[in-house]
Amino acid sequence: MINIIVDAFGGDNAPDAVIEGSAMAVENLGIKVTLVGNETLIHKVAEKNKQSLLGIDIVNSESVISIHDDPVEVIKSQKGCSMAVGLQMLHDNSGDAFVSAGSTGALVVGSTFIAKRLSGIKRAALAPLLPAKDGYLMLLDAGANSDCRPEMLVQFAVMGSAYMEKVMNIKNPKVGLLNIGSEDTKGRDLEVEAYKLLSASPVNFCGNIEARELPFSKCDIIVADGYTGNIALKLYEGMGLFFAGNLKEMLTKKLSSKLAAALLMDQIKDFKKKMDYSEVGGAVLMGISKPVIKAHGSSDAKAFYNAIRQAKSCVDGGVINQISDYLDSQKEEV
Repeated sequence: MINIIVDAFGGDNAPDAVIEGSAMAVENLGIKVTLVGNETLIHKVAEKNKQSLLGIDIVNSESVISIHDDPVEVIKSQKGCSMAVGLQMLHDNSGDAFVSAGSTGALVVGSTFIAKRLSGIKRAALAPLLPAKDGYLMLLDAGANSDCRPEMLVQFAVMGSAYMEKVMNIKNPKVGLLNIGSEDTKGRDLEVEAYKLLSASPVNFCGNIEARELPFSKCDIIVADGYTGNIALKLYEGMGLFFAGNLKEMLTKKLSSKLAAALLMDQIKDFKKKMDYSEVGGAVLMGISKPVIKAHGSSDAKAFYNAIRQAKSCVDGGVINQISDYLDSQKEEV
């Protein structure tokens, strides 16, 4: 049975939302969940919320690394924190995947140095799924690496392609390079050289893509250095909140608009669901030896459930094995 290790004290709503989401996952996904954190407190919270812990194991950890701590402390003074203990369990094959809503920086550092990168992968990349016209697109890197080399962007493309094909069931997914223009000569040296390498790579590369084209499903995977990718991600999220807020204000301003909203309620609910991060689960940290999911810091129980479901899908789809096979084939060619 698949065992998903979950950081019970990562995120704003921990441990209550983590426990509830984990219980939902055990009940609906046919998996085992191991919560890592203060065992006494987990039992106390579960009892307070009348939440069953059936099918959930608990591994005790007394401390938590916060978003204010230096990320490297997860491998130094905070080795006993819930995140570090969970990642060590992942490395020791005590679980199949790891989920945390804790500090992004600490998760990147901990995953890299405790769980370890796949052999041949130069850097792990944060890869969120973003809503688009025809479904979702994957953006990577979204902030794990401010500086990148061209060959790293090719690896991001390979990893993203494996995920979108095996987990999102998109056949031969299209890869775009985030840039300031569509011509192959546009951008910095990074983008110009990455364009050449991507064109010669085994991925389905469809060229440069500008930021304004992201929502229109021209590509399934967008690759960029972490600095550029994070700016694109934050703008994407901000514009989503802006439009949602304006739409709500517009539809509740007058009686006539309220009546129109009532007629369109099903479509509005569908739109809201598509824009809701909790429906996706979290961002995959691609390039680690086993699946690691970074859930949103403000995740509720539904978001944790979907993050665990996402982790299970990574395991079921054999995403890590597909990436490893590609890396092995590249070594053979050399």
